[in-house]
Formats: sequence, structure tokens, C-alpha cells
Amino acid sequence: MELPINLKHIIEEKAGALDTKKLIAASKSITDKYKNDSGKGKRLISDNIETTAYSVVRMPATFGAVFSALKWTREHFDEEIATVLDVGAGTGAAGWAAFEAFPEMERLTALEREENMIALGKSYMAEGDFPVEYEWIKGDISAEGNYGHFDLVTASYVLNELEETAREKLVKRLFDTAEKLLVIIEPGTVTGFNNIRRIREQLIEMGGYIVAPCPHTSDCPMENGDWCHFTARVSRTRLHKLLKGGDAPFEDEKFSYIAIAKKPASKSERRILRHPTIESGRIGLRLCTDKGVEDITVTKKEPLFKKARKADCGDEI
Repeated sequence: MELPINLKHIIEEKAGALDTKKLIAASKSITDKYKNDSGKGKRLISDNIETTAYSVVRMPATFGAVFSALKWTREHFDEEIATVLDVGAGTGAAGWAAFEAFPEMERLTALEREENMIALGKSYMAEGDFPVEYEWIKGDISAEGNYGHFDLVTASYVLNELEETAREKLVKRLFDTAEKLLVIIEPGTVTGFNNIRRIREQLIEMGGYIVAPCPHTSDCPMENGDWCHFTARVSRTRLHKLLKGGDAPFEDEKFSYIAIAKKPASKSERRILRHPTIESGRIGLRLCTDKGVEDITVTKKEPLFKKARKADCGDEI
């Protein structure tokens, strides 16, 4: 999975105009701050060098996670999406992903508190020929206020920065803002998944209808110590590898998500929870079903085998 070509080129161009050593140092600083200070209300990105480094290393991963979540959601959501609000937009990755998933989209509104992020996100959209009308608004997700109404509301990698009471208030505001669909993406960690599980419970209580990934509205069947997450494999450029200090041509972005609609929607009957275990003549699948988590083995003699060979973590089957 790759960023749209225009966006990819403009990121490389802007980053290439800066000092590489400073970008590498900034990338390390960002990693340290997100590890140690995320969720404490501190500013994590402070200048243009850090903002550009962030866009090089995080935009591909965020784009991949958001697009994957929206793609799986779209399989069970057939209403058109014209207007999109992305909350905590960063440098705009989710907005680009939303258009890829919903090409009928007409307008994007991006809400972000950091001025450096807004400035760079705007320039990427202007110079990268973002295909629909867009508006950037400076605002903090923790501040009170009415966002208006949008067909789709997305929030990726932002709710983990809030304590529980503030998160519940924001989730309610996001759900009230979404006319048709709300999609929330969090890191594919135990903490990220636990946040999604609580958000899922809250939104069901508020009258929301699960679209993805869950095949049911019953209590989440994941046992303590296990967590539901999916993977987006994203390509890495030479500069991306340099800033991350790795040689692999790709990275796997792990994420958890929930997609909730305002009206009833169809749901997957069974969704793959882990990468399939492929052996000679047989494939092992761990599935989430309306009966809970099930492990099945598909043999070469079964009609499902051909589809299972092409399926991956996150797909329905």
C-alpha cells in the first residue's frame, strides 16, 4: 500500500530540501516524545523540521491504517459520503485516505491544533492537487464546541491522548456530529484496543450500529491478555528508511478500529483476526464470529480454500 503518487512526491520534495541529519534527529525526538509524553497534554511537535519528519514517517502508516479501516467499512456501508470531518488531522493523511475510500466525496474539513501541522497539511493538499474542496480549522479536540454535521467523521490516533471522562465526552460529540458514519482508529496495542472496546460499548449504548469490524453487537469476546488489531502493510521510501533506521522496504502498521453508523447496516459474518497460518494443503484461521472467537482449519478439498489463500488479517471470510 502506498500514498497517492502526488502526495508522495510532494512529501519527498519538501523533506529533501531540509537537512537530513536534522530530520533524523527530529524523527528520534518525536518517537521519544510519543513514547514518554503522549496523553499528558504536552505539545509533541514543535517546529517545521519535526513536522516534516513526522509526515515522512507517520503519514504512510496513518494513511494505510485509515484506508484499510474505511475499505472494510465500505464493504458493508452503501450510502454516499459527500462531507468528511477529520478530527486531530495532523498533516492530513486521513483526509487523503477518505477520498481513496469514498471517491464521491465533495468536501473535507480538517481539525488540528498545531499550526505547523496545519501549514504543512495545507501545502501538501495545495501542491499535491487534493481532488476535492477542503478547509483546515485550528482547534483542540479537548475543547468544548459544536463541530456541525458531516456525513463521515474520522478520528485516528487521537483519543488515546485523553483521559477517560474527556474521551467519553468527545466520542459523544463525534457521534452527534456524524450524520451517517463515525470511524475511530487507535494504535494496535493493548491500550489502543481497550480504548476501542470502551468506545464500542459507549456507541452501542448511544444507539449506534456496528458496520465493522465486529460481526455482532454482543460483548467483545477477546480474553484478557489478547487484543483485536489489524495490519496495514505500507511501502517505505529511501528517506523513510533512513529516518526510521531500518532497511526493510515496508512496515506493518498495527491498528484497532470501530466503524459505527446511524442506521442499521449489514455486518461481516466472520472476520479474520490474525494472519492465516498456511501449511501444505491446509490453512489455519482465527476468526471473530457472532458465536465468539473460533479457530478453524480449511483444507484443500474445501470450497473455501481458494478464498482463504488470498485472505489476510482483517478480511471477512
